[in-house]
Amino acid sequence: MALNRKKRKQVGELMSSKKYPILPLQEALNIVIAGKKAEGIRERTVTDYIKTWGYFTEWMLNNYENVQTIDQITTEMIRNYVNYLKYDAVRYTGHKFIDSSKQSIGLKETTINIRLRVYRSMFNHLEREELIEVNPMDKVRQLKQDIDLTNCLSDTDVKAILQQPNQRNYVGFRDFVAINLLLDSGLRISELVNLKAADIDFSTRFITLNGVHNKNRRPRIVPISAYVMKLILHLITENEKHFRVDRIFLSTYGEPLAANQLNKRLKYHAEQAGVEKKKVTAHVYRHTWAKNMILNGCDAFTLQKMGGWTDIRTMRRYIQMDISDMRSRHDEFSPINNLRKRKGGV
Repeated sequence: MALNRKKRKQVGELMSSKKYPILPLQEALNIVIAGKKAEGIRERTVTDYIKTWGYFTEWMLNNYENVQTIDQITTEMIRNYVNYLKYDAVRYTGHKFIDSSKQSIGLKETTINIRLRVYRSMFNHLEREELIEVNPMDKVRQLKQDIDLTNCLSDTDVKAILQQPNQRNYVGFRDFVAINLLLDSGLRISELVNLKAADIDFSTRFITLNGVHNKNRRPRIVPISAYVMKLILHLITENEKHFRVDRIFLSTYGEPLAANQLNKRLKYHAEQAGVEKKKVTAHVYRHTWAKNMILNGCDAFTLQKMGGWTDIRTMRRYIQMDISDMRSRHDEFSPINNLRKRKGGV
């Protein structure tokens, strides 16, 4: 039942009389982090929150030195920060491995959107807890991003890359197994480097991911081919000869392989293979797996289940076809071409 005018006025007066705390910027961050930890987010995500909030507050203090509390932040300030990131921020500033002369101006839309998602999550949390009256992120939208149609490896690229690892030494063979597994399963890099022998049922050829290292924490099973299963068994056998670690992918010293270490190896092999103008990471292999699964006839719902996407719309971004794929699929399924074939040509 709709409120009458008198009651609406009373509710409005009650809301306007609510007192909100004055929170310094650091205290607001501490409250959000404590709440997020209670919700069970990963420690890595906590670190990302702290680092991303630090970027923003550092810029704020340099440009709005009078802003000391969370309630002083406005939508206009956040939009000004976005413009700074787009047009003035120095990419890779202070990076010890990147020549300062090669550093470019302006961050990519993807990077900016990642930061905006963090800020939105933080302000939404403060709003839900009734610690701020106005949410400055309400009217801030994500930047539009162009869909990259070149974020997959071609068959030629893959063949060239697979010829690079020296399978006669441990590191080379480990890399060879990792590349094959990425192309066969679509595993995320965190899922692959944390993989244990106990996670694989070698009789049914299924990998069981219990959710601890999954992006969305949802457990799932992933099938692998007989060929890749044999490669993994061989690698496990090599590990057992020298190490006492239950992880499958290890360093030469028997330590668990880190995600950034593997990505560096993937980049190295791609460069050796002459794959240019592509940022080759484990995520690109995941794109390549998804795209080729679709091209080879896998239905979207099965792919979604194997890849672990919660939203099929997210998955669709991974399977963009390039021009040659579109041409070959058109020629294969064109009604005119099929009609001509049935009639023996026109």
